Amino acid sequence: MVLKKDNIQGGGTLQSLELAHKAVDIIVEKKGLDILLLDITPVSLLADYFILASGDSERQIKAIIEEIETQVKHDLRAIPLHVDGEPDSGWVILDYGGVIIHIFSPEVRAYYRLEEMWNEARVVVKLQ
Repeated sequence: MVLKKDNIQGGGTLQSLELAHKAVDIIVEKKGLDILLLDITPVSLLADYFILASGDSERQIKAIIEEIETQVKHDLRAIPLHVDGEPDSGWVILDYGGVIIHIFSPEVRAYYRLEEMWNEARVVVKLQ
């Protein structure tokens, strides 16, 4: 039996996908860059989906994170299980259980190259 964390009311993969698409839409609205939504279920029990995206500045990273938290809480009644990092560090992670969202500065993203680490995951959305 595979157990997955999920902080979305009702739980499960379908709700994770809804949250993931909602987050991608918000990142697009806030002019985030290099957005990648990965289905990691075939390669990890950590979560269902990873989102990787970049912001050009601390201010933009902060705006993206705040808008995701606000809209996801309002529309899907979900709050992150954990938030790690600060916009000034160049990497903020929102952990919603089934969906983990990484918002980077371009420099930090290039340094850690998470896309390479998760290259066996299925690409759901890729926007450059």
